[in-house]
Amino acid sequence: MAAVVRNGHVCFAIFGKFRGFSQRFGAAACSRQCHSVTETTEEELWRQYHETKQLTQQQKPLCKINPTSVFANNELCMGDVEVYGFDYDYTLAHYTDELYPLIYNLAKERLLMRNKYPDSIMALEYIPGFAVRGLHYDIEKALLMKIDAFHHIQLGTVYRGHQQVSDEEVFSLYDGTHVPVDYMSSFHGRGKQMVQLMDMFSLSEMALLCDITEFFLKNGIEYDPEYLFYDVKNAVISVHLSGDMHKAVAEDMDRYLERGEEVSQVLRRLAGAGKKLFLITNSPYWFVQRGMEYIAGPNWMEMFDVVIAESRKPKFFTDQKRPFREVSKTMGTCKFERVTSLRKGQVYIQGNLQDFRHMTGWYGARVLYFGDHVYSDLADPFLRHGWRTGAIIPELEDEIKISNSSSYKDTISWLLALQGLIESQQKYRHDPAVKTVLPEWMEEMKELRHYTKDIFNPQFGSLFRTHHNPTYFSRRLMRFADIYTSSVANLLHFPIDYTFYPRRSALPHEINYDS
Repeated sequence: MAAVVRNGHVCFAIFGKFRGFSQRFGAAACSRQCHSVTETTEEELWRQYHETKQLTQQQKPLCKINPTSVFANNELCMGDVEVYGFDYDYTLAHYTDELYPLIYNLAKERLLMRNKYPDSIMALEYIPGFAVRGLHYDIEKALLMKIDAFHHIQLGTVYRGHQQVSDEEVFSLYDGTHVPVDYMSSFHGRGKQMVQLMDMFSLSEMALLCDITEFFLKNGIEYDPEYLFYDVKNAVISVHLSGDMHKAVAEDMDRYLERGEEVSQVLRRLAGAGKKLFLITNSPYWFVQRGMEYIAGPNWMEMFDVVIAESRKPKFFTDQKRPFREVSKTMGTCKFERVTSLRKGQVYIQGNLQDFRHMTGWYGARVLYFGDHVYSDLADPFLRHGWRTGAIIPELEDEIKISNSSSYKDTISWLLALQGLIESQQKYRHDPAVKTVLPEWMEEMKELRHYTKDIFNPQFGSLFRTHHNPTYFSRRLMRFADIYTSSVANLLHFPIDYTFYPRRSALPHEINYDS
């Protein structure tokens, strides 16, 4: 059973407590049934139902989770960490919601100018909150969907354009709900037919894909889904590579970039404690320079021992051939001399991790690297090189605030208690009374599950959960990140030598489901 410490008190985590709760009432109901000599009546079943519901309402409120805490998948002693590394975008720099329509509109212009899409697509507008990160997109079928940790599509979360695809069509298209692993994902989230959209920038890409699809469908325009995907993908990539997005952000920092006073405090505290700091980002140096001055002041580079831009992650972690090049900070041009050491106060581009390790001597578990992209930032350092890793998940705060709400807690509490009742009666489903009552309970459970999805996002639900399983995004997050949090600034809440412990959760075989 998971537990977290708050103000010296132990609070049991929501699902551990709910599981025990549903087990308690489900087992009690099962016990009454197993030892009943006479046939159960509908009145008796509904009495159990109302008693259980009343007991759920009488339970003490569950402890709220701190939205700005740091959560551990794996034990991590910060006192053992000597070197801290950071990505830039959505790790040190957090953008406002104004960035999504900016990328969307710039990509839309490219579809018009380069790919000769109809002029009327310029009337399309970015829809905030339509999609969530971590969704899968079927390139051949033009379908956006959420998949759980066991490779099953969550029914009700499959969209073609803005239209929800019926369960019957999903069953027909995929012979059920299971998606084979080679079909949906490689190591970096790309499979034979599906791609997982994992970074924050992909929210604009998903919105544009769905909007263009909807536009084609409504206007009777025949299209090849694969061409559409690659047109949109290349348009979004061009927005980044051309520098147009970077220029727009740099020209209006107050509109697009959040102030980072607390992030600056974290960096200064680490540097002041003698920790080594490095920055590895795919963004161009001039853009990082402008942003870091905005976030941490003009002397921000004094806190970093190594700064690497245009690193080409994830290739930086796997390609052993691309050399480093030093950049003139005044001219912005590359120098021609061979780089044989990485010096404080200088800026480098490209390079590879093998040379980075050789030049710095920073190896293994002494290094903790933070990034927002589970694949590009964290997977290779964690699995191939033994770095400790921290995931920055900006959506986490909002999700926790929703899960802390009374309406969500009450719904989940009753949902799992009701599930316990349903479980307890399965052995007796041929009993006439059970046969009558059970479908009503199951329909209610279905409605409760829909509510717990819609409260996060009406189309796709929570970033972290399907109805009852972790999402595929959660699975990869747990696999590749030792710790995760919503912002680097949250490290200020903990001593610099703090140890983060994962919570011991009961495995299915460690729980007594019988009375």
